[in-house]
Amino acid sequence: MSHSKNTEPKSAASLDHESEAALDAATKGQATSGYEGLTPFQTVKTFKIATAVCFFAAFSAATDGYQVGINASIIANQGFINQFATKIDADGKRYHASSILMGWSSIMSVGQIIGMTSLAFISSRFGRKVAMYTYWFILATSVMTESLARSWPVWLVGKLLAGIGVGCLQSTLPTYISEIAPVRIRGGLLMCYSFWWTLGSFCAQTALNSLNQTHQLKWLIPIYTQWAQIGLMLLIYVFLPESPAWCVGRGYHDRARNELRKLSYGVEGYNLEQQLQVLILAIEHEKAVAAEQQREKWYAIFQGTNGLRTLISLWTNLTQQFLGLTLFSTFGTYFFQQAGISKPFTVKCITSGINVATIIVIIFTADRIGRRWIACCSTTVELIACVAIGILGVTKHVRATDYLFVLFACFWNVGMTANGAAGWGYIGEISSQRLRPYTAGFAAATTCVIGVVMNVLTPKMVNAHEWNWGFKTGWFYAGVGLPFVIGMWILIPETKGRSAAELDELFERKVRPWNFSKTETATQRLMATQK
Repeated sequence: MSHSKNTEPKSAASLDHESEAALDAATKGQATSGYEGLTPFQTVKTFKIATAVCFFAAFSAATDGYQVGINASIIANQGFINQFATKIDADGKRYHASSILMGWSSIMSVGQIIGMTSLAFISSRFGRKVAMYTYWFILATSVMTESLARSWPVWLVGKLLAGIGVGCLQSTLPTYISEIAPVRIRGGLLMCYSFWWTLGSFCAQTALNSLNQTHQLKWLIPIYTQWAQIGLMLLIYVFLPESPAWCVGRGYHDRARNELRKLSYGVEGYNLEQQLQVLILAIEHEKAVAAEQQREKWYAIFQGTNGLRTLISLWTNLTQQFLGLTLFSTFGTYFFQQAGISKPFTVKCITSGINVATIIVIIFTADRIGRRWIACCSTTVELIACVAIGILGVTKHVRATDYLFVLFACFWNVGMTANGAAGWGYIGEISSQRLRPYTAGFAAATTCVIGVVMNVLTPKMVNAHEWNWGFKTGWFYAGVGLPFVIGMWILIPETKGRSAAELDELFERKVRPWNFSKTETATQRLMATQK
């Protein structure tokens, strides 16, 4: 296999050089696992169980995507409008009050903030699996509430519970996948989270489009379909192993051995003790650095280098909020409807289908071209699309306008999908192992804080009975998003192929983000001496 060692005898000088490199790496919390030389495809073949665990763990994101998709589009369904709308226009047609739309969307973001910031303490103390069971129960309760809702305040409660559950899920899963995934394919596996999210969103749009064409007034059908996802989620969680990295961090070394044994099942020549020592070395180094800097508490995520890592973790997804995430995602179908598109559900299905195709491409390229280029280029595409849509708002409306709008919306969705995949990857992998759940929770919650603000403003922008900006809304997001796109190119580092300990070294050495991919780490120097 490609990770086998050279059997030719080495000179004394070579051995001394290797020993020095090994000692230097150890002082930085690093050691070679023996699998660094594998290609992504070889890594998948070698670590079949670990790859499958990450892929199926990410399935939970389908529930997240479905929840957000339902929340974004069901408000435009006629049956839902008949049940929950409180206003009547001059033609006698019922419509949603902007304040209620604001409340539904904002309360979900508030719930996400609660979930993201609170579950980190449970995850850190009791483990990733306990955290998973906790938010599974909350999500099941939210679906039950939505199924029973017949008035807008009850639906509001259901959205709050859904937000808490989704927030817990969003901060836990990237952390878990980052800790389980083999380094060489960590990027692709982290982006499987976005694949399932996108697929869940696509299923929501497909279900609502079908409902709108065949059973327009039976709005409860897509709500009931969520129970299938809830059941599959529980079944998967029962069989998932605990994170070995969490076990080592809590001092449960025997349990870490057992979990590593499960994840490495069928890996030829796997040295369990060596892999355990790699984890112990990295985590003990982090603890020693934290003790030396007197930054051992959870709020160290705001201090020094850890503060920079927190900023980087949140920046990519935060940029999405300032480039129209609420407009195209939370209020996507509603925006299309208010902008005069004749088939808003169909357009939303088209954009969701494009998102699925985009994320499949991203998964297979993430560990080849890297996360930095994906994140920075995709946000730039989103910015250009917002400008293009804004231009449509200040030009004469002709027949081609709607087609151009759909085209630019598709480009925006391609950028959003790629950027979101990279963003959730950064939330999961940028932080140190010791602070990972806290950093992930805070980074994700910060995005939702801005989401609350945008959820207040966006309904007014697009509602024909309020500000009625229509396509001109694109100018707003282009204006507020530009500084964040510039920040992307300055702040976002390349993490492709780097272990957690290598990332620790690069941040400790204060390497510029754009130089991460060019900088040699202690692990790389050690690998060079072992050839």
